[in-house]
Amino acid sequence: MASAEQVPHAAAVFHARSLSKTYLAGDVAVPALRQVDFDIYRGEFLVLLGPSGSGKSTLLNIVGGLERASGGSLFYQDHELSAADDNALTLYRREHVGFVFQFYNLIPSLTAWENVALVTDIVAHPMPVAEALDRVALGPRRDHFPSQLSGGEQQRVAIARAIVKRPQVLLCDEPTGALDYATGKLVLETIARVNQELGTTAVVITHNAAIAGMADRVMYLGDGRIQRLERQAHKLTPSELSW
Repeated sequence: MASAEQVPHAAAVFHARSLSKTYLAGDVAVPALRQVDFDIYRGEFLVLLGPSGSGKSTLLNIVGGLERASGGSLFYQDHELSAADDNALTLYRREHVGFVFQFYNLIPSLTAWENVALVTDIVAHPMPVAEALDRVALGPRRDHFPSQLSGGEQQRVAIARAIVKRPQVLLCDEPTGALDYATGKLVLETIARVNQELGTTAVVITHNAAIAGMADRVMYLGDGRIQRLERQAHKLTPSELSW
């Protein structure tokens, strides 16, 4: 586990100790996370890397307040998420977290603008919809429906929908998993730009080891455990990635 000293002048926004998650499949207990310890720092780009079943999505879902841990503690700043009730977790997700998933989850009957604007009704100080779409280079496509957009454009609408809330944390689960190489790079460039320009803490799940090159740190998971956690001396830009 990396200590604060390994990330100079950075404040930990997430602090987890002995975090565990066990699912029940009938009478069988299936451990997904096994007492993991980690910190995630303000403004960093963290990649979670590991094979299917390693615990990546479970960890991301717990950090995002979508699931509860079975044991251990998790703090977001000074809020103990591991002890929060449903109302507190809903408020946390609404006010602090933006989600981007592999499949875009756009509403087919709404335009790009309307899909993004829908989220602005639930937050106090949203970003202007036009700004969110411009940040993902989709201003000219604002009046198009999802069926009129490419996969990469739909994913960028999903990113705009996530960032219009001005979230402190952006959580991305395989955001390029359904995209081809060139389109995936465009999506990664968008996420990197949000991380850099808005100072948003970004956590990205991937199976693709090459994508880890653009991270500040890489957390390798296997069998529900953190196998190692590496800080990278040199970050690659998405255009420098090759996979």
